[in-house]
Amino acid sequence: MKIRVAVIYGGRSGEHEISLRSAESIMKAMDRSKYEIAEYFISKDGKWRPKPILPEPGAHPDIDVVFPVLHGTFGEDGTVQGLLELADLPYVGAGVLGSSLSMDKEMMKRVCHERGLPVVEYVTLARGCMDTDDVVTRLPFPVFVKPANLGSSVGISKARDRAKLEKALALAAEYDRKIIVERGIDGREFECSVLGNENPEASLPCEVFPSREFYDYEDKYLLDKAKFQLPADLPAEKTAELRRLAVGCYQAVECEGMARVDFLLERATGRLYINEINTIPGFTSISMYPKMWEQSGMAYPKLIDRLIELARERHAAKKATKFTR
Repeated sequence: MKIRVAVIYGGRSGEHEISLRSAESIMKAMDRSKYEIAEYFISKDGKWRPKPILPEPGAHPDIDVVFPVLHGTFGEDGTVQGLLELADLPYVGAGVLGSSLSMDKEMMKRVCHERGLPVVEYVTLARGCMDTDDVVTRLPFPVFVKPANLGSSVGISKARDRAKLEKALALAAEYDRKIIVERGIDGREFECSVLGNENPEASLPCEVFPSREFYDYEDKYLLDKAKFQLPADLPAEKTAELRRLAVGCYQAVECEGMARVDFLLERATGRLYINEINTIPGFTSISMYPKMWEQSGMAYPKLIDRLIELARERHAAKKATKFTR
């Protein structure tokens, strides 16, 4: 009997179009002899087509597992995961806590710092109180300004002086109430894929060579000029450290299923910093999450199989938990 997979895609975030491309790639790669696919599209205004998933156990006997392919807010931040928990449906990827912690750049850094994992120095500001004095007294220029809860480099700017900082803060504030400002690192950019539940594994890492000043939205999805080296050209001990830190970050935020962890390697010090963790990384034909696993020996269709297995294993394990007396 085929496994009935509900693929949810689209969504209300600024990454709507990327979600469409990721979902198309996933559904194209799924073995139709194993899976029966039901599509659940969410428009930019939050309307579900053809129908929504209801937050009631037993309301969807036609769904065996859900594959959320929703990047960014209202999809990668724990909101849809909460809906699927209420519906008592197995689903691919991190749970509510792991999703929300990973999505919030400040909270992710707090948790990693508490675990002794290296993160770049930062300052957090609120939309209604964006005092640049706090930033310039604590961080040297240049700095990176980011919405705390968004992905795909949407709303991110690099600021080299106070005037550019003010413009960058105004832009970031359009996308979130909380803004994070980080010390700019002169270094190399790396990514590493992680897969698993209780015993996660890290792939071989890749190095990103942006075509612009940093790896922004246009460079990721529109220009097709960024270059990648897979596997990354690193000494064996540095590769091992990066993979260890990727798993450490994954476990610190209680991630499950999958994630891509992004790193910065500072040229002056040779120190690795955890930059971000993405719990629903891009799955387009050019996305590095599946490519890193392919380089590590797991082809795209097998990766999808494994993600669905992990979702069902986690859901089965939860059945042993009592929720009432």
